[in-house]
Amino acid sequence: MTRRRLPLRALAASAPVLVAVGAMLAGPGEGRATAQSNDAGDEELIAEGQQLYATGCVSCHGDDGRGVEIVDGQAGGPSLEDAGEAGAYYYLSTGRMPLSSPGEQPSRKDPAYNPEQIEALVAYVATLGDGPELPDVDIDGADLAEGGLIYRANCQACHSASGSGGALSYGRAAPSLADATPSQVGAAIRTGPGQMPVFGPDIITGDDLDELAAYVEYLRAPEDPGGLPIGRTGPIPEGFVAWLVGMGALLALVFWIGTRNPIEQPEEGHD
Repeated sequence: MTRRRLPLRALAASAPVLVAVGAMLAGPGEGRATAQSNDAGDEELIAEGQQLYATGCVSCHGDDGRGVEIVDGQAGGPSLEDAGEAGAYYYLSTGRMPLSSPGEQPSRKDPAYNPEQIEALVAYVATLGDGPELPDVDIDGADLAEGGLIYRANCQACHSASGSGGALSYGRAAPSLADATPSQVGAAIRTGPGQMPVFGPDIITGDDLDELAAYVEYLRAPEDPGGLPIGRTGPIPEGFVAWLVGMGALLALVFWIGTRNPIEQPEEGHD
């Protein structure tokens, strides 16, 4: 996984401990200076995010992030008060935001912002409400088999057994997970984008999330001990293809047997 900065709430929660340790190690006054520099860095990051927000997001989501209902007769964007770090990171890092038209279904594409700009926007959106934090997902050493159980119980119905996505109601579709990073999986689980339900820590714990993200990563290039994967479209289509090929081969064999020359029988009256 690529390393990233800690969420703002995590920094705020750990600040007193860091200050105390820094004061004991560095001497009087130096620990306080370190905390002030961290606060200044966060404020600069949020200020940068606010500028980016005013340029690319305010027309749909409003000056205060509470959304815009109607803009020139068209529906505007939703409120970002409950988006939090997780929601902002998911939509920005997957290129689903910003949209060219508010009414279209967000789809994955190249991000419009670079990683530093995304970090700044995520920091600013986190100040607009009390949405979910971006979870720290670590797939190193995760239990892949347990991740498969969690995936099949909670994700397979919409995203398919192979993670290739599937159709939903109202003309919507569950996206493919082929390009999803562990952080994006964690963000989606905690924020529930689109028609996806929200899975809080009481349903999918932090350890469960690590294992689930590891399994999604595995689905990119899974082992195929059963033979040819046929595009990994799932067991039903693959079974149908196997049945079709088998029946075709059987019919061809029957046709070949039926067109063979009959066995010549000996004429009667001859020894």
